[in-house]
Amino acid sequence: MGKIPQGILGSLSGKVGSVIGGSWKGIDYIRIKPASVANPRTEGQVNQRNKFTVTLEFLQANKEFIKVGYKGFANKKTEFNAAMSYVLNNAVTGSAPNFVIDYSLALLSRGTLSGVLNGSTDLNIPGEVTFDWGDNSAEGNANTTDKAMVLVYNPSKKESIYILDGADRTVGSQTVTIPNTYVGDTVELFMAFVSADGNQVSNSIYLGSGTAN
Repeated sequence: MGKIPQGILGSLSGKVGSVIGGSWKGIDYIRIKPASVANPRTEGQVNQRNKFTVTLEFLQANKEFIKVGYKGFANKKTEFNAAMSYVLNNAVTGSAPNFVIDYSLALLSRGTLSGVLNGSTDLNIPGEVTFDWGDNSAEGNANTTDKAMVLVYNPSKKESIYILDGADRTVGSQTVTIPNTYVGDTVELFMAFVSADGNQVSNSIYLGSGTAN
């Protein structure tokens, strides 16, 4: 029970209804008791947490790639938080509670640099993934010195193998070595370009999935 020792205009000690009073360092104060949430785990809240968890799991494995790929969006937020916001709002699909990432919509890099032309991959050689692309260095704002950023994501192991400073755009090919522990696993493949000075990046593209050999 609360007490008002000096009448209704005096200091308040304790709780009266939804009002809580007290004194701190000789200063009297009052505050309103926050309303209790009848059900802190509503269906909407649970669904949002599940979407967040799926997104976080995917991006945690790719955070070094994201540091480069979302550099231009790290304005009052980290690169990782910018990527979380984008993927959560644009690339989570499925029905509750089985939400999944649509990799074709999940940009791991975002920018205005000219993108990948005719990208493809080859997993036929054991222990390797080869990325190939066309030379479009004379188009748009592309440069001959732009570097390939390639990534092999292993969802079952929740980890990625990547190269952030790969072959020049004019070379047209980059090989990534993958560990023997990946054999038989499905891997998801992404690629983008970054300028030689690191100041510009292209949107990443999803090059599909394959089985590691």
